[in-house]
Amino acid sequence: MRKTSMLQVAREANVSKNTVSLALRNDPQIPEQTRDRIKSVAKRLGYTKNPTVAHLMTQLRSGAETGFKATLALVNANEDREAFTVHPTIPTYVEGCRRAAQRQGYNLDEFWLHDAQVKGDRLLRILRSRRIRGVLIVGMMNENRLPDSFRPVWENLPCVVTGVRTRDPALSFACTDHHILTMRAVEQAIALGYERPGLVLDQVIDHLVEGRFSAGYFIAQQALPQRRRISPFYYATKSNENPKQFRSWLEKEKPDVILSLYHIVARWIASLSLRVPEDIGLIQLEWRQDHPNWAGMHQHNDIVGEAAVGMVIEMIHNNERGAPPFPKATLIGSTWIPGKTVKLRSTAGRRERVS
Repeated sequence: MRKTSMLQVAREANVSKNTVSLALRNDPQIPEQTRDRIKSVAKRLGYTKNPTVAHLMTQLRSGAETGFKATLALVNANEDREAFTVHPTIPTYVEGCRRAAQRQGYNLDEFWLHDAQVKGDRLLRILRSRRIRGVLIVGMMNENRLPDSFRPVWENLPCVVTGVRTRDPALSFACTDHHILTMRAVEQAIALGYERPGLVLDQVIDHLVEGRFSAGYFIAQQALPQRRRISPFYYATKSNENPKQFRSWLEKEKPDVILSLYHIVARWIASLSLRVPEDIGLIQLEWRQDHPNWAGMHQHNDIVGEAAVGMVIEMIHNNERGAPPFPKATLIGSTWIPGKTVKLRSTAGRRERVS
């Protein structure tokens, strides 16, 4: 079956082919009523744009230089201006963004979301003056809402968030699948023969990902008898100053393996004269190469960054902008990394293993 052409739409709508092209790009040169009529005709005839051709024509119209397609903004949304280089995990997202952008012929310009000198309309003017076509938001760690001063940007350019799902505005995002990640970590612990896996987390982080760490943990515990299910510990940050809270939880719940995002848990365990993994196991929910001996779940945050680049490029091709009515989510799977912080406790665990 032959596809409907733009010329057919133009003939049916009794306008020129150029008018159809402008209308389908929401160009304000065409009256809104005319745009709506042309879109209705295109939909009725089953006309669809070829994203590759549309993007190429956009580049030709903009007079972009040969050798690269366009420029994307890489926005550091962390409170620390240097987070792209000094944060424990954010640089991995950035690495993936840069790799994917280079592979697909895009340049990246970096900005800091909390720069008091560059906000709102001024930031948008800068982005437009640099011919920036889309925005990647990286590094949100304490909240899932963007400041209102960023509104002119996300209302006028395609924006994709990495790491978390934003609530205000609700933008498309790419992140690790925190729910499945935590489920798999518990399953691996059970497979090794552990009977009372415990979760040590900070409540702020769990709220940031809308409770997906906790949800995965509670669902995975369904495989355990009620007597072996224990309550999570949500006060990791406070325990840096007062480890007594952690000690009280440990004595009450008696976990034999702990799942956590924080390496400092090993120090708390040592302060209680407990040995890892002889007395208690430790599983890192965000395995990192700077602690290669730990067992844990590799989140592949660089792949998250790559996925975000692909999403924003697709939005550019489709001429999308603003908060989408149906935000898209790309969830990246994690990988179990064996390590010396856990041990095989029984052959029963091996039989129960979940692949």
